[in-house]
Amino acid sequence: ILKGRHIPEYTRLVVISASTEVMQKCLEKGYIQDLMAAGATISTPGCGACLGAHEGVLTAGEVCITSTNRNFPGRMGSTDAKMYLASPATVAASMVTGYITDPRKYL
Repeated sequence: ILKGRHIPEYTRLVVISASTEVMQKCLEKGYIQDLMAAGATISTPGCGACLGAHEGVLTAGEVCITSTNRNFPGRMGSTDAKMYLASPATVAASMVTGYITDPRKYL
């Protein structure tokens, strides 16, 4: 969905693989390169923003769409941020448009 496209300047896309093995497979298939070309920030594999630990932590008023497996106030930073859980395809389509988007027209 993001291959050959670029995310809007007013958004940010933080990609954190669950493990080094997943990162390696994504590199081999060219997914990481496509995401970087689209404007994504690639971080170290493991727990990250979903833990509220480093890159991607939300501030008050920010809106996040994520493909993580948990969603509750304060999970990724400020309790005043808005979080939406979605499939990876919905997240990617939303990054193309800058708002929550049905991915079916991109598949």
